[in-house]
Amino acid sequence: MSDDFVRLVSQANPALRQQYQPANGGYPPSSSASPFHSNNSGQLDPFFDDEDDIPDSAFGHPMAMQSKESGLPLARSGAAPAGVLPDGDILQDWDDDVQVPAPQPPFSGSAAFPGPSNIPNKDKTVAKRKRKWRWPWKKEEEILEGERVIALNNSIANGDFCSNYVSTSKYNVVTFMPKFLFEQFSKYANMFFLFTVCIQQIPGVSPTNQYTTIAPLAVVLLASAIKEFQEDLKRHQSDAELNARLAKVLQPDATFVDKKWKDIMVGDVVRMESDDFIPADMLLLSSSEPEGFCYIETSNLDGETNLKIKQASPQTSHLTSPHLVTALHGSLRSEHPNNSLYTYEGTLELLNEMGLPKQVPLGPDQLLLRGAQIRNTPWSYGLCVFTGHDTKLMRNATAAPIKRTAVEKQVNIQIVFLFGFLLALSIGSTIGSSIRAWVFASQQWYLMESTSIGSRAKSFIEDILTFIILYNNLIPISLIVTMEVVKFQQAQLINSDLDMYYAKTDTPALCRTSSLVEELGQIEYVFSDKTGTLTRNEMEFRCCSIAGVAYADVVDESKREGEDGKDGWRTFAEMKTILEGGSNPFVDVGPSPGGEREVIDEFLTLLAVCHTVIPEDRDGKIHYQASSPDEAALVAGAELLGYQFHTRKPKSVFVNIRGTSKEYQILNVCEFNSTRKRMSTIVRCPDGKIKVFCKGADTVILERLSPEQPYTEKTLVHLEDYATEGLRTLCIAAREVSEQEYKQWVAVYNEAAATINGRGEALDKAAELIEKDLFLLGATAIEDKLQEGVPDTIHTLQTAGIKVWVLTGDRQETAINIGMSCRLISESMNLVIVNEETAHDTQEFITKRLTAIKNQRSTGELEDLALIIDGKSLTYALEKEISKTFLELAIMCKAVICCTCCEARQAEFEIHTVGHR
Repeated sequence: MSDDFVRLVSQANPALRQQYQPANGGYPPSSSASPFHSNNSGQLDPFFDDEDDIPDSAFGHPMAMQSKESGLPLARSGAAPAGVLPDGDILQDWDDDVQVPAPQPPFSGSAAFPGPSNIPNKDKTVAKRKRKWRWPWKKEEEILEGERVIALNNSIANGDFCSNYVSTSKYNVVTFMPKFLFEQFSKYANMFFLFTVCIQQIPGVSPTNQYTTIAPLAVVLLASAIKEFQEDLKRHQSDAELNARLAKVLQPDATFVDKKWKDIMVGDVVRMESDDFIPADMLLLSSSEPEGFCYIETSNLDGETNLKIKQASPQTSHLTSPHLVTALHGSLRSEHPNNSLYTYEGTLELLNEMGLPKQVPLGPDQLLLRGAQIRNTPWSYGLCVFTGHDTKLMRNATAAPIKRTAVEKQVNIQIVFLFGFLLALSIGSTIGSSIRAWVFASQQWYLMESTSIGSRAKSFIEDILTFIILYNNLIPISLIVTMEVVKFQQAQLINSDLDMYYAKTDTPALCRTSSLVEELGQIEYVFSDKTGTLTRNEMEFRCCSIAGVAYADVVDESKREGEDGKDGWRTFAEMKTILEGGSNPFVDVGPSPGGEREVIDEFLTLLAVCHTVIPEDRDGKIHYQASSPDEAALVAGAELLGYQFHTRKPKSVFVNIRGTSKEYQILNVCEFNSTRKRMSTIVRCPDGKIKVFCKGADTVILERLSPEQPYTEKTLVHLEDYATEGLRTLCIAAREVSEQEYKQWVAVYNEAAATINGRGEALDKAAELIEKDLFLLGATAIEDKLQEGVPDTIHTLQTAGIKVWVLTGDRQETAINIGMSCRLISESMNLVIVNEETAHDTQEFITKRLTAIKNQRSTGELEDLALIIDGKSLTYALEKEISKTFLELAIMCKAVICCTCCEARQAEFEIHTVGHR
């Protein structure tokens, strides 16, 4: 290829710009020796998102658990099937003794890894900084530098890391009293009564008993203490239950012993079985699945109930017995604990018999997060890398804060005003009393009034304090008690509300704290995504457009005849007739290579091959195990049309096409992420040809097409039709690649996959080199039905004055249709649609519409508005110069829909809006 191509290749690989320096010094991984440097390696990353631009989950990995760092190839030798050793011997029972290397004593050290006695623990390196005062219950933040080094099968070297004990409670025995009193006396009413109690103890000042105010204040504090104690006791009980759970931990003698979660240490190897919760952040070493796959559910982390797929490194996936795991020697050099759920970088250095390390890059593919649950995987082995409060889950969990509601803030302000009024009243009364005493002192000789200035000044101050005590009822102490009682009763009402009980899962409403219950009545805005929240996240293949012709399972007569000059729709049965070579009443199919039959065959082959679905045979019927429902829907749609995907092997997939099983070799997988918005698979077809199969958002696919495209206009028309019906759309494209071009490209890809730092960026740039000059085959349309009760719920919220803003990755037409279906948008609303191409046009449009709406409302005309804005315009609207104007317009609208937005843009939008409010 040309010099330009070579130069672009060099720029695409960050490894060529910054040489990676391994921690042991002087052992850079060789390109040829790299486990990722293989001409037929294919990267499998089955984590995909179902919310960006189009059904991103159709690409194989949701953003919630996106995986883009490890570069694991699917088309590479994986682990042997469960029960099979690397040499081919079959284990009849895992508990029986096997002929493997005998357990060895703890590793003492080598040139590459000195051993426990010589390794300083680098995990607790703290940068020097000025000490400043802090509350005793607040933890001092540590700035970690360097890297975390974990010894394999050497618990002594890992003894300095934190334990796996976790605590989510607000108080403990030591901090309860100071922390509780600080929180209570931050309320101005309590502070005032404490001040009153203090001046009541001064002899000769208080006109009342010394304990007149102490008693009610003590009752108030006692009631609040009991409430706080009960709520925090529940947290302690939950923590105790969690810390006491049992996990199977590998011992040096290759046996597993049950240990409590709190006793698990960094470096321990844990055996996890199906339905087990993951006790700490683990690196997946191996599993019962032949290729080291492991299915997990992350609903506790991100709310996603669909399964995610993790894959062990091929260098460790063969460790399917305890004896093989205990024979490991070396170290894991890991990043420090952080709160990023979707990234991880580490290097596993495995020592061979000669003491030379072999470096294995690790990424999010292998990381099992605490709180996730193992699903559909009989067993798996995990190496503990982060424990306790170092886990990513706990790093994202903030300590229970001192909560202040709007009512409490308002009461505090009113108490300050009342105290000012009380002080003025006391001073006025003291002045009046002093004037009377001084003027009539001669007439009241029997009172023995002092006439010295010092005595009169002392008397004046004492009189002020006396009047403060006399008038202290102006600030009602019963108000605080009443508020606490009302909050507690409201919490009990929420817990017993039958309307909030979900019978299917036997889940009642649970109010974890009564501190904020009154805030529920003051909610103004509700932010919601679409998929899985408004919709069921249950996808069904409905329609497709192939070679400019629309197909559906059932076609209305109006669509069959065509409207406005459009071609009529056809049924799936007619498509099968075309594939079988029979006659068709609508088209005369010819045998030409570029004919409709060849395009349909290519289209359906792509659906059956370009994915990361795992087939499972249950009772003679194939069930597809996918990380997201809409990816399974695409494969099921191909099966419905006669292209049944039935077997996956490490290097290939098998598809049954009209009774004939064909093998497609998976060479590489260019995975999806929110930036690329597409997924590609490079395959070798049964005829030996190499092809690039690509599916993605229409915006990214259309700009990568070759100049001559016969079906683009008709496909775009069908995309509009599908979006109008509320369907999730996806574009399908492919092209043939020559052997020479593939060999040059795969060298770039393998080098990018072996990159330690910046691997994801390098892989994305490598994918750009081959995803070009594509041929558009057509598009797909998937239906995701609304959840039950969504329209009535949104209508009720809007009736209560609550504005609902929906953030989605769907096309504009789809978003509007869904808004109509769920009653977020009504026919009577005036739609304000923002889809400009530049920042200047966006600012001009928003400013004009805002001015027009203000002028209209100034005349007394009130009209319900709904704002629809696409992702590109939203990017411009959130810029500093426009954001204030845009948010002012959005707040005027009864409903807001942000379409074609990625997760990062959605998060930025929420942050801007909350900050503005």
